[in-house]
Amino acid sequence: MGRIDKESYYLDIAETVLERSTCSRSHSGALIVRNDEIVSTGYNGAPRGRSNCIDLGYCIRERLGIPAGERYELCRSVHAEMNAIISAARSECIGGTIYLAGRDVATGELIPDLLPCPMCRRMIINAGLSKIVIRRTPSTYDILNVQDWVFHDDSVIDPSESGEQA
Repeated sequence: MGRIDKESYYLDIAETVLERSTCSRSHSGALIVRNDEIVSTGYNGAPRGRSNCIDLGYCIRERLGIPAGERYELCRSVHAEMNAIISAARSECIGGTIYLAGRDVATGELIPDLLPCPMCRRMIINAGLSKIVIRRTPSTYDILNVQDWVFHDDSVIDPSESGEQA
């Protein structure tokens, strides 16, 4: 058996972290690493002291028929990336890497198109993280440069594209 690369090693740990998730739709785990040392971990679940969806037995977004990727403000969970960032000092994050893995609760399969939501992207940028590594399959992952999110700001809408008058 050969030695696994560091990205896979850290992604394996992120997958273990996701086993603590309490969301009834998807389980996500995040791991922040800087200078080859684990800084913090996070998984998705309700804020401390509040009931989790798995304890309540339902997901409000699911009950309301809200598709995945929409209306996050109605979700009970704090995302894995957010929890990892909250648990770390910014000085420990600057120049670091965040590793992310997610599983669909219904199928148990890895989520191959997993990406941080817009709010998590903003938090990752402000935390000073430089890269995000996302598990796609058990043996593949993508490495994204956080600086690309700064240069290609998806939160700015060109008035000419929205149909509105300037």
